[in-house]
Amino acid sequence: MTPLETTAATTVVTARDFPPVRWHGHWIWLGETPPAMGSPFAWDRAPRAEAHGMFRRRFTLDEVPARVPARLTADSRYMLWVNGVWIGYGPARSQPRRMRYDTYDLAPHLRAGENVIAVLVKYHGTARTDWMPAVGNATLGKSGVMVFEANLGDSWLISDEAWESHPAKGYSDDGRDPNAPDIMVGVPVESFDARATPARWTEPGFEAAGWAAARRITPVHIGARGRSQPPTDPYGPLLPRGHAHLAGARQRPTEASLAILPVAPHFDSPSPAARAEGVARGLQDAMKPVSLPMSCDLGAGGAALIRLDMGRITAGFVDFALAAPAGTTFEFYYAEEPVCRPPEFGAAGGNRYVARGHDDRHRVFDKKGFRYAYLLVHGANGPVTIEDFAVAEHHYPWEGSATFTSSDPELDRLYAAGRRTVALNSWDGFIDCPTREQRAWVGDAVVHQMVHLATNSDWRLAAHYLDLGNSPRPDGILPMSVAGDVEEGEGFTIPDWSLHWIHGVYNLHRYAGDRDKVKELMPTAERILRWYLPYLTRAGVLEDVPEWNLVDWSALYSEAQSAIVTALWARGLAEFAEMARWLDEAASASWAEGLWEQVRGGFELFWDEARGLYVDHAVDGNPQPPVNQLAGALAIVSGLAPEERWSRIVAAITDPERLVVRSWMFPGEHGTPEEARERFRRMTVGGLVPDWEVENEIVLAEPFMSYVVHDAVAKAGQADLLPGMLKRWLPFLEDGYDTFGENWGTGTRAHGWSSTPTRDLVVYVLGVTPALPGFAQARIAPRLDALDWAEGRVPTPHGEIALRAEAGRVVVDSPVPVLLDLAGRPMRELAAGRHEIAV
Repeated sequence: MTPLETTAATTVVTARDFPPVRWHGHWIWLGETPPAMGSPFAWDRAPRAEAHGMFRRRFTLDEVPARVPARLTADSRYMLWVNGVWIGYGPARSQPRRMRYDTYDLAPHLRAGENVIAVLVKYHGTARTDWMPAVGNATLGKSGVMVFEANLGDSWLISDEAWESHPAKGYSDDGRDPNAPDIMVGVPVESFDARATPARWTEPGFEAAGWAAARRITPVHIGARGRSQPPTDPYGPLLPRGHAHLAGARQRPTEASLAILPVAPHFDSPSPAARAEGVARGLQDAMKPVSLPMSCDLGAGGAALIRLDMGRITAGFVDFALAAPAGTTFEFYYAEEPVCRPPEFGAAGGNRYVARGHDDRHRVFDKKGFRYAYLLVHGANGPVTIEDFAVAEHHYPWEGSATFTSSDPELDRLYAAGRRTVALNSWDGFIDCPTREQRAWVGDAVVHQMVHLATNSDWRLAAHYLDLGNSPRPDGILPMSVAGDVEEGEGFTIPDWSLHWIHGVYNLHRYAGDRDKVKELMPTAERILRWYLPYLTRAGVLEDVPEWNLVDWSALYSEAQSAIVTALWARGLAEFAEMARWLDEAASASWAEGLWEQVRGGFELFWDEARGLYVDHAVDGNPQPPVNQLAGALAIVSGLAPEERWSRIVAAITDPERLVVRSWMFPGEHGTPEEARERFRRMTVGGLVPDWEVENEIVLAEPFMSYVVHDAVAKAGQADLLPGMLKRWLPFLEDGYDTFGENWGTGTRAHGWSSTPTRDLVVYVLGVTPALPGFAQARIAPRLDALDWAEGRVPTPHGEIALRAEAGRVVVDSPVPVLLDLAGRPMRELAAGRHEIAV
């Protein structure tokens, strides 16, 4: 196994290097596994087994061309090697009929003489958090499959019968826990017996004795025409990846410890994670410090537990090198924190490795996120050595030189932590967390998108988030999570997640100014907004919106006549109308504006004049007393609250004496797990009961929807409050952690949706935002509060804006014209270039 190769010089390979429609390469699968023929008149949704296939193609070059553009894809995932060097992993997650392919320049990895391209394909069989099965035809879409082509200059190297194939029999599905909670069922679990798979099969010189010629898979269905080259059913046209390949640094443990068990434990679960976690819970006090490489002799029937601390949350491919007798079993569990109590959602997502007794170097196929790795070793008949353990991080690259620094080192830490958190959750799409689920939640990702727009010069993943999420149900609303088990299940959704997706379209409109892309997405945005119309009362508020109106993990009321859901919808209407006007779509704009006006009148139902705020909800026209920060914040950002009320609302919802942390789902900072379970039960069957003083106390938004609270504070002209408000995130950065957690006091340790401080420091403290779509003009409005100075660089489509703001002066260097907005001063327009302004 070799680490990620990031140093070889390559040229850019794009879709233009290949035929515009039909591929040269053919769909292929294992030669010894003929496809099970189904009916050409029916759709195949039958349950399928996990499968793994190894493929090799040997060829000879007299000389290496300057460029060798190659592309490939597979169902479900592949790993690619050239001459034994690991090159890449893919394809990017997608819906089956929008399958993506990856491109590479293979020239730097080829040599004159014999070369070998090797591909390992893993077919999941059943839906996972990042994959959903195709609806197969009689032959294609019901097992693993791959397609490949590379331009050698005078010929094309393609996937066909010239490839050698063999089942990767070392892999099995025996590590999955049938009793795992639903939230964890889709996380991949690897079980690999290295004795059943040859070592070095990816390298030249390997003799593929007993391997069969690969088999072409030709789709069979009425109208299929007998062609085995894409495009075909059920995968559609095959689309280019559309964003950068993932990469990252190599991380190794900072600490290691060991405990020896004289007798190996008895296992009740097939899950490697559950096995290792269960043993670890009883051995915390027995762990003794060691360092890698490390060796131990287990003795007859003994076992060992090894804990590796990476020093921070990391995510990517786990690589390890071992020396152990054949048959020694290693059970891996990956955790965010040291094991001391049962994990909240059970132990899942681990892997099992059975040593072959030689060449025991391995890369776990599916990516893992964790800080602590627990290795339970048993079944050895002799000494065991852990020679190396590392994580090849694999996330989206950051381009450009965006920065934020200030006179307050704590704010600088927050900026870096948000970037790190979002990076760990920027894979082939924006995911919730690398440690627990790895799902592409449509609502969560709007924060990831905003951090990318504010800090990364490469905005392709920020746009891809919208494409991936643009997969509406037949009724027009989006699945709450896409391109995986949740979308495949076709069940209930979180409707308001679709409204955050609309906000993502609006963000792209403002930052990129891409008319074609925005126009492409507008029909889905309109369908989402129209989905809510049956729940709009004559009075102009939304009532009894079904499914899971989550909004936020903080305790709030989204049932009955909901101020929070109504205002989120109204924000979507306003943003849709603005984009429609920009696109010269007057009828669409007028439709949305008319609905917004109707809601503005009805929204008065929720105003509490005596308290100077908006309540969460009303029942049968009677306002109820509970208040979450979000009712007032959304009233401001949606424009429903009259401007003269904004200062009173902000004063109320930012008053620290009135704010309390409560959640229907989690125990929070002070609650107990038992209390949280009862609240959760009520969340599923109804009958929510507040345990705070509803007349006087206000529920604090959790980290995710804090982005809306901060938007409201800034819109109300009080962005100077934000540097102090952001410090609530500092407790996340203790005990070596450098990422933001999911909730106040609980949840995962690296949740992308919690990263609004990074965005806020750029758009509200430095104050750099687009004044016109596409940054045709930038708005610069620094609000330093108690800071002596702040400076940074911010990406735009035209280059980076450099800014330094301090007492007495502002220095800006911008590639675009600037609208300068200094507190207490008239706005000024500046030409592109460098300016120093006395304050």
